[in-house]
Amino acid sequence: MSDFFEDLGKKLTDAATEIGKKTEDTLEIQKLKSDIRSLNRGNDRDYTDIGKLIYDRYQDGEVVDGDVAALCEAIDKRYAQIGETKIKIAKIKGEA
Repeated sequence: MSDFFEDLGKKLTDAATEIGKKTEDTLEIQKLKSDIRSLNRGNDRDYTDIGKLIYDRYQDGEVVDGDVAALCEAIDKRYAQIGETKIKIAKIKGEA
């Protein structure tokens, strides 16, 4: 009977150790995934900053690549639409 309880105790200890290891692994994986998300957000901010720099150069009259110029022109059109939409809002509010 003593062997039974010793075996049971060993099995429970082994199971608890395994569960603890899996929990640690899961937490470590989640931390690493969070690190990856943070790094990707940093890259996204840098991509945005690069785009703003290029657009500012376009606005300053610097020559930019044709594909880039087309994107900058699309941005200009959207800015114009934003301005028109703000005017419509002001008219509706009676602020014209």
